[in-house]
Amino acid sequence: MTNTTKPKIGKNRGNAGKGRPKGSPNKITQEFRDTVKHLLDDNADNVAIWLSQVATGTEDAKADPKGALDILSRLAEFAAPKLARTEVVGDRENPIIVQTVNF
Repeated sequence: MTNTTKPKIGKNRGNAGKGRPKGSPNKITQEFRDTVKHLLDDNADNVAIWLSQVATGTEDAKADPKGALDILSRLAEFAAPKLARTEVVGDRENPIIVQTVNF
């Protein structure tokens, strides 16, 4: 009798335990984020000046406050992770109870 099973394709290819754990950041991605964060930290004063120039304009460029906010929001991703949106839903039979406790 011959074995005619096909090799596994996809996530479970028999390499359990190898590679990085699920949810952990890719090493290159983390290094890139760290580099950008370090660059922003070192140039905080300059970044503030550049954002102001974009918002108010210069001799060579028109004022673009919306563009300055866009730049700021893009840079913020390197300083703080994005938060996932979460919706908590109950049902009529088992409503969700929110309890606040003061210490």
